[in-house]
Amino acid sequence: MGDDNVKAEALEMLGMFQVLPRLVVFDLDYTLWPFYCECRSKREMPSLYPHARGILYALKEKGIDLAIASRSPTADIAKTFIDKLSIKSMFVAQEIFSSWTHKTDHFQRIHTMTGVPFNSMLFFDDENRNIQAVSNMGVTSILVGNGVTVGALRQGLTKYSENVNTSEKNKQKWRTKFSKNSSSSERNEKN
Repeated sequence: MGDDNVKAEALEMLGMFQVLPRLVVFDLDYTLWPFYCECRSKREMPSLYPHARGILYALKEKGIDLAIASRSPTADIAKTFIDKLSIKSMFVAQEIFSSWTHKTDHFQRIHTMTGVPFNSMLFFDDENRNIQAVSNMGVTSILVGNGVTVGALRQGLTKYSENVNTSEKNKQKWRTKFSKNSSSSERNEKN
């Protein structure tokens, strides 16, 4: 499936969801591209997974911001590859640095830079430890097996919508409970 076909399918899918994330964050190694950049040379020409470029373009066309969170120990190679792939301008934040925090530092920086709340973000990564740590921050996180695909995007958007709906239901319950409590306390004060 070519980039244009993937983009068209992703755009169609995005159109089916009432609630979309404000920011989608991607890991690099084995998420956007099929290798560890520390095992490659800057002189090489990298490639993305087959669905990656079309998905990036579809998200941008829908007005959704994109960011990178990578624990690569070779940020210079990663940034060179991003330039060579002509995708640098697509990302509002690129947090590429080695870390033992399972990307929580990356997400703190992305949040500080963009102002987007964690619960308005969707994240794709190939390592479960990163998915778990970032999920605990309130970010909807999806584990990918063979890079980001249209199927992974569908899974992410579905889970994001479910999380938003659950959050809204909880807010509604709280508002209902709070308004009942404040009504009964007002009655108690009058008596």
